[in-house]
Amino acid sequence: MGVKKKRVKARKKEIKKPLVKKKVRIKYEKVLLGVIALILFFLLVKLIYDTPIKNIIIKGNYYLTDQDVIDLAGIRNYPSTFANSSYVLKNKLEEVDLIESVRINKTNLFTKVIIEINENRPLLYYQPAHKTVLEDGTMIEETFNVPFLINQVPDTVYQELIEDMAGVPLSVLDKMSEIQYVPTDVDPELFLISMNDGIYVYVTLSKFERLYNYIEYAEGFENKKGILHLDSGDYLEIIEEE
Repeated sequence: MGVKKKRVKARKKEIKKPLVKKKVRIKYEKVLLGVIALILFFLLVKLIYDTPIKNIIIKGNYYLTDQDVIDLAGIRNYPSTFANSSYVLKNKLEEVDLIESVRINKTNLFTKVIIEINENRPLLYYQPAHKTVLEDGTMIEETFNVPFLINQVPDTVYQELIEDMAGVPLSVLDKMSEIQYVPTDVDPELFLISMNDGIYVYVTLSKFERLYNYIEYAEGFENKKGILHLDSGDYLEIIEEE
């Protein structure tokens, strides 16, 4: 019996192509130009970032001086305008008790800084607490040219007084020297205010807004001295004539 022979197909050998090394030519001119461009870009960014504040204008301040505002904002030495953005300056200033709100505008390629201040005005010095009371009711240690409230006032009356005092025009506030709480059985909200022009004013909280027009009243007094009754009647009781 014959033996069957298996036919085996011979595998073709894969012929590997020889690797050809490509020569990469570095274009040094383009690389150099790229490096120079990158350096110039960073120098330009640094130049812009380091651009100093050149002019500072302060508006709306009365109790704070221009220098006070500049120092509180931290820009006394005219630092980089971009490191001291409007947002940064606004936050710094609005942390100060004497400042209620701030508006900042930058012009002239951001080198001119205009700061508009809305002050939290000092209203009076509350002698029992030995502190100055600001428009929002905050008490601080600093003293200002404001009237003295010389005696203790009940909390509810005190709160209403501060709210009413917040509306007093600056021209009238500057004329007020001393405030005294003088309640009566008929009027538990009565105050006696001494003005620095020699006039005394009786006013109750329910009619406190009449005090806002004090300058108009005073102009009609023709330098007479006396007691102005704004609590009732709106008349001047003469106590001394020049």
